[in-house]
Amino acid sequence: MKQIPNLFTLLNLVFGFLAILFILQPGEMLVTSDEGTWVAQLPEKIWWGAICIGIAAIVDFLDGFVARLFKAESEIGKQLDSLADVVSFGVAPGLILYQLLRISYIGEPDGLDTGIWALLPAVLFPCAGAYRLARFNIDTSQSYGFKGVPIPAAGLVVASLPLILLYNYFGLNSLLLNKWVLYAIIVVLSYLMISTLPLMALKFKDLSLKNNGPKFLLVALAILAAVFLQWLAVPVVFIIYVLLSLLTSRKNSVAA
Repeated sequence: MKQIPNLFTLLNLVFGFLAILFILQPGEMLVTSDEGTWVAQLPEKIWWGAICIGIAAIVDFLDGFVARLFKAESEIGKQLDSLADVVSFGVAPGLILYQLLRISYIGEPDGLDTGIWALLPAVLFPCAGAYRLARFNIDTSQSYGFKGVPIPAAGLVVASLPLILLYNYFGLNSLLLNKWVLYAIIVVLSYLMISTLPLMALKFKDLSLKNNGPKFLLVALAILAAVFLQWLAVPVVFIIYVLLSLLTSRKNSVAA
């Protein structure tokens, strides 16, 4: 029974690995520029990679739930969970950012010859995520609140980008495939992970509205956003989560 949560954690790692395979699987696309028509190698199944990251997030939630249910929490489970999270929510989303940067450069003159240095900023994301996890593992004060954005939340935001591009919600494709927007996303998400901003954890000590008002509000807004915005709901809810956490923290500090 004590190994059941670890099996869920390893399943998280499996889906992270599958996500990487899909993200790196090449396809071909004709690209026309002033210099002629070229065949570009593009990630044909990057959307499936995004789905795998989403499934990994569900499994990641379940492993903690199962560990508490069977009272099987252990130090090895904690370390294994972090290692799996680095792959599923750090490396895999980092590769999505890398591929989207590649695509953003293809339409530019000499875009197919873009150097590695232009794409290297994508590595900031998994590095920041790994640091965030290491700090979390040695900080015992983050039971009912977080310092900095958890890596699964940041990873899901990145994973939503290929799905938003797939359906081109509100014509956002040109914006999301702008290299400067992608660089900004990398910097902002990386900073939020390594920051010490006080953020809510969706863990409930009780079910009273008085003690959990902001959390219930976030859940309600997330459901509404999912209904009306589909995949675009992920970054929208993420922004609401950060703002609501900061407002709640400020209110509590003033009251104290």
